[in-house]
Amino acid sequence: MSARFVARHRLSILVCAGTLAIGLAACGRTNVPSSAENDGVYVTAGPVTYQLQISRELNQYATEDRQYLTGLPSGAASLTPSQEWYGVFLWAKNQTKRQQVTTDNFDIVDTQGTHYYPIAVQPVQNPYAWTAQSLPPGAVEPAPNTAASFGPTQGALLLFKLNTSVYDNRPLTLEIRGPSGKVWGTISLDL
Repeated sequence: MSARFVARHRLSILVCAGTLAIGLAACGRTNVPSSAENDGVYVTAGPVTYQLQISRELNQYATEDRQYLTGLPSGAASLTPSQEWYGVFLWAKNQTKRQQVTTDNFDIVDTQGTHYYPIAVQPVQNPYAWTAQSLPPGAVEPAPNTAASFGPTQGALLLFKLNTSVYDNRPLTLEIRGPSGKVWGTISLDL
């Protein structure tokens, strides 16, 4: 074998290996999927991109969590022994070139098909509460320099009352819906 043949053969092997590595690195990944497995992944839901900052059970007796449980409607502040508070903290960004409105249509679904809907928290009393907002291009929710953006979660709060039976019916899925009720995107939640 000539040295020239060996050099071309090695070069073709390197080119094939590089092409294969690039192809495998991109396999199954998108920048903005319509569903996400957990915290940190961006989900395109309708015209807005959403990100789950964190989701977790809230303890009404803990100092940090008490602030998230303000502004509840009358009669909604108490839990039965088989219920718990659950917070979903979201971030959203308008990545389009036009004004867009974030949704206020969310629910959590367990594996048995039970739907849970957020409690309507008063944003005047609870600065962490998620509220649908009109975002100019490039704007985010929660807005910079707000309690929610500076808070430990850096997300706006969707507050749920869940039955403790959800531990038997995991995983839970947050559904992000459009105005007509159509599911725009989903995120798997920790519990």
